[in-house]
Amino acid sequence: MIVTRFAPSPNGSLHLGHAFSAVTAHDLARDKGGRFLLRIEDIDGPRSRPELADEFRRDLEWLGLEWEDVPAQSSRLETYRAATELLLEQGLLFPCTCTRTEIEAARPRMGDDGAIYPGTCKGRLLDPGKPAALRLDMDKAVAQVGEVVWSDAMAGSHPADPREFGDVVLVRKDAPASYHLAATLDDAADGVTLVTRGRDLFHATHVHRVLQELLGLPVPRWHHHELLLDRSGNKLAKSRNSPSLADRRAAGEDGRLLAEQLRLHRFPDDISLSAPTS
Repeated sequence: MIVTRFAPSPNGSLHLGHAFSAVTAHDLARDKGGRFLLRIEDIDGPRSRPELADEFRRDLEWLGLEWEDVPAQSSRLETYRAATELLLEQGLLFPCTCTRTEIEAARPRMGDDGAIYPGTCKGRLLDPGKPAALRLDMDKAVAQVGEVVWSDAMAGSHPADPREFGDVVLVRKDAPASYHLAATLDDAADGVTLVTRGRDLFHATHVHRVLQELLGLPVPRWHHHELLLDRSGNKLAKSRNSPSLADRRAAGEDGRLLAEQLRLHRFPDDISLSAPTS
């Protein structure tokens, strides 16, 4: 059975880009008689606003979608701790006290996800009283798992090569897990068989595929859909104050009609669709 999910973070209201992603994941599951899950990714410290979870549910109902709730990330902290301990036992994690400013000052090379961590703290003795993140030693991880592949419904099969991300953070200084670790574990726990998300996360799948091997997790397929772009060519984002679904609801807009327009790729004049993932 196909199982998809929509996993928003409650640090801002949903916008049209979220609606497009939710409708896509919903339809991929329901067209095959599968399950569509809603998971709230709420471990982003003080930025998380618990009241938004119910707003998200009202948005999905307004769009005419049906879903199953699964546990929020805040209820899964023990799972993240157990995975972290397993990776520590394998000697694959190391502490890092670097700030973003310090990393940028080192003039790191750039990769698919921005600046690549230059390995400043690897092998160093650090002040135990200073807050530290835990990073994955990517060279060790890749050597341990060997050659693995992953498959995207839009772009075919790819060998997993996460080295362009460098030694990614798996446990943040201010949170029990990074997106890479939490999303990988959550999808496995929820039985997700088709990870449906935007193409901006396409390259992150290289990291997630290696984590699945290290942690002995099942391997789903992926579906990285196109993104909705504003008139400047930027993806819609909460940080750029893209109009919210809640505001559209309040204005009396027909959510079911909007969902159907998204299915047909009929967008407002100031919105366009990114090119397909290659």
